Amino acid sequence: MKCNKIITLAAAALLGILAASCSNKRNSNVVKVGILHSITGIMAQSERSLVNAEKMAIDEINKNGGVLGKQIQIVLADGQSDPRVFEKQARKLFEEDKVATIFGCWTSASRKSVLSVVESPNIYGLLWYPLQYEGMEASPNIMYMGSAPNQQVVPGVEFCFDNFGRRMYLVGSDYIFPRTANKIVKAQLNYLGGLVVGEAYKPLESDNFQDIIQDIVAKKPDVIINTINGSSNKAFFTQLSAAGVTPQDIPVMSFSVSEEEAAYIGPEIIEGHLATWSYFQTIASFQNKTFVQRYKELYGQDKIVGDPMEAAYTAIHLWALACEKAGSFDTEEVRIAAKGLTFDAPEGMVRIDGENQHLQKRVRIGRLNSKGLIDEVWESPAAIKPDPYLSTYIWAKGL
Repeated sequence: MKCNKIITLAAAALLGILAASCSNKRNSNVVKVGILHSITGIMAQSERSLVNAEKMAIDEINKNGGVLGKQIQIVLADGQSDPRVFEKQARKLFEEDKVATIFGCWTSASRKSVLSVVESPNIYGLLWYPLQYEGMEASPNIMYMGSAPNQQVVPGVEFCFDNFGRRMYLVGSDYIFPRTANKIVKAQLNYLGGLVVGEAYKPLESDNFQDIIQDIVAKKPDVIINTINGSSNKAFFTQLSAAGVTPQDIPVMSFSVSEEEAAYIGPEIIEGHLATWSYFQTIASFQNKTFVQRYKELYGQDKIVGDPMEAAYTAIHLWALACEKAGSFDTEEVRIAAKGLTFDAPEGMVRIDGENQHLQKRVRIGRLNSKGLIDEVWESPAAIKPDPYLSTYIWAKGL
């Protein structure tokens, strides 16, 4: 009886070893990546679609054999539109889920929270950040896929100054990106001989802009520079329209309203206003038409795509290329291999700048049409080298 019990225990132990071996074998064919966005909360309206774009890119790569012979496995985490949750989730993704890298964030507050995690010595991870942002940062632990301020804010303000006038009103959400971006705008306008006639901020979740709009109506600026983020844009544009302010009277130049936000706001409300990005859905290249068609096939013919989604999609492909070049998933090896990498993205050819890990990319300015899409009215003649600290601008000294 005792002998039989020993044999049974030995058999169970052997089965356990075999199961673990099989599990390890299965796991050896997989590389985990973290996707960290706001699935819930005030920023979910903007961030959910980035998850879709990232999943689409991963599906494309997996169908082509994966990365270094491994299939990419997604570990999805919800930042809940809260920087503190983003930090907690990023730490969990690296320490518990053992992901090779993270793709994610939207707001600068969430990025800075994750920055503290990826820069910590015991983790030393890599975040691929898809959003345009205020600059003044260049961490070795972040790959910046969105526009630096010299690739969005600066050309957007110059376009407004040249085409609409020198008197500008600044309105934004009350957090890092809008306040820093507007600090840049004020320095640039001072150099150009422009004038800020008003500056106002509301918390991210705000849905009442009546006081700001009354001030805008009273001061009659030539143009409004808009750095409001998330679903609050719907309230702002709806109330602006209700007050009788049209794009012909006072155009709005937005830095955080893409085609997806325009659809949420309502094309009939935002038509005629402007936006500055590197990508529009209306780009007529083969790469972009293929990208848009595949996205619609996966998620619905009524879906639209915007700059942050395209940047999120591009980030996945650039990471895969960097891993293949490095022959490794190691953070430092991938980071070094990424320098100078190019990718023929839907927005056009992009390159990871070897000096600051931002993308060299074109700038596009467009006007919202009746379908909620953006028609290009200006494009930079070539890709612009990223200058996150605006070190090449005399007027930006001391910012």
